Amino acid sequence: MSAATEAVWGDACLAADLVALDPAGTGLVLRARPGPVREAWLDRLRRGLPEGVTVTRLPAGIADDALLGGLDLPATLATGRPVAQPGLLARSHGGVMVVPMAERLSPGTAARIAQALDAGLVEVARDGIATRHPARFGLVLLDEGEGDDEAVPAGLADRLAVHLDLDGVPVSALMAAPPHPALAAASLMRPALPPDAADTLCALALRLGIASLRAPLLALRVARWHAALADRDAVDDSDLARATALVLAPRARRWPQEEAPETQDDPAAPPPEHDEAGPAGQDGDEDRILAAAAASLPPGLLARLLGGDGPRTRSPGAGRAGAAAAAQRGRPVGTRPGDPRRGRLALIETLRAAAPWQRLRRGEGQARLRITADDLRIRRLVQTRETTTIFAVDASGSAALERLAEAKGAVESLLAECYVRRDRVALVAFRGRGADLLLAPTRSLVRAKRALASLPGGGGTPLAAGIEAAGRLAATERRAGRSPVVLLLTDGRANIARSGAPGRAQAGTDALAAARALAAEGTRALVIDTAARPQDSARALAAAMAARYLAMPQADAARLTKAVREAAPAC
Repeated sequence: MSAATEAVWGDACLAADLVALDPAGTGLVLRARPGPVREAWLDRLRRGLPEGVTVTRLPAGIADDALLGGLDLPATLATGRPVAQPGLLARSHGGVMVVPMAERLSPGTAARIAQALDAGLVEVARDGIATRHPARFGLVLLDEGEGDDEAVPAGLADRLAVHLDLDGVPVSALMAAPPHPALAAASLMRPALPPDAADTLCALALRLGIASLRAPLLALRVARWHAALADRDAVDDSDLARATALVLAPRARRWPQEEAPETQDDPAAPPPEHDEAGPAGQDGDEDRILAAAAASLPPGLLARLLGGDGPRTRSPGAGRAGAAAAAQRGRPVGTRPGDPRRGRLALIETLRAAAPWQRLRRGEGQARLRITADDLRIRRLVQTRETTTIFAVDASGSAALERLAEAKGAVESLLAECYVRRDRVALVAFRGRGADLLLAPTRSLVRAKRALASLPGGGGTPLAAGIEAAGRLAATERRAGRSPVVLLLTDGRANIARSGAPGRAQAGTDALAAARALAAEGTRALVIDTAARPQDSARALAAAMAARYLAMPQADAARLTKAVREAAPAC
């Protein structure tokens, strides 16, 4: 075990202790896959919480009724008056809510949690009831994303103080856990803040490229609790440095680098008479705190910041939408027995299910309708999936320019319809010895035109690499809750194998294997033969891909658009 991983685990334990001291005022984003390291961290957090503080988990795909609260239907029918039932947010009041797979949170659920964090209460006005419940709780988001395109919602991450990454921590590091501090005594302390502490943290946030005003406020709170853990009556530079490392550094978009002083021929000017006063003294404090914070940062994080890469968060409109079958919005396609807290109540169907049993359930002289949990029916909804059309363009050979012109016309024609349907278009080009993603899934016509205009042509035909690249992108879109459609423009004559070596026989075998793998994933596809005459190789490729084959010697944008519309799944 290296000293670096031991330091990372030590910082993680410190973060758990800080969150346990003030769950509602801090909060945490933990990037870690399910396993012993993550469970060990959660166990340390639970043991650090005061007695009586509960830890709840947010189920995946939770409905609004279960999250916010609503009508308690059995109690309402039993009493004859509306009875409100608190949701999970209200039941988490005074405790900690843990959100597994936070990168899959829908924008609506993330917005409702953020609103509860800001207001400290939940207001419910639906189904004939209007009430409010206190909902002040700590939030821990578990980020299990597989890549940079899968991250927790930015709005929630901005409201949580500490951001941790434990993906690279081995199980052996758990043996070096620091001892538990006296959290009960630390929770009673209120260390004093220096007059310039807030100004220093705001200046540091500005130098690190952090635009959010919440970050320095959260860092100030973490610094005070860090001083309380150290049994100090006042916050000092070491507390500010630790808060910078835990709160500001993971949000940073850059890291200030020291510049070499310029040499001058003129004699140096005399130093100012008062070095300790004015902005120069404050800049010195910032540099000293930054240097102390950098010493405790994980090497990977510091390297990323020096390279100019920003933090991993997603905007409200991006990310996983979850399984369509579990959606709480969409087109009704019938009803099924179920709990109204996990779906929309179908009142008429519920009454129909209860009606045949009323003679057996009612006592003599009773006229009130008696409904049991077995009678409850909820609506079955089918969510309209967003479609992503992935153009895999063969940019090799002498006819590359013609194929690129065809793809450009098709993409531009599709983008207008995609804008209306809120669909996406992506572009993968393969030539030479590999494939490149030239245009990530987008609805932007400007980006599409720019990507197509800069696409070079010529070279070998690595058909297997192109199909595999399109398949990987399709898998990513499928995990994000969208329906991918692969549109392959090629003549099917591969001459570069998967290994990058030339050879038509091996290249053809690899291409057919990649096509079968794409079909096994269930990805809809369309093969457009762009050769001057229809090729058996392209027809065989379409058969292996379980795709529709279209011979198009003189393809135009209108025919391509029609073919893609027919190949796309019905929504």
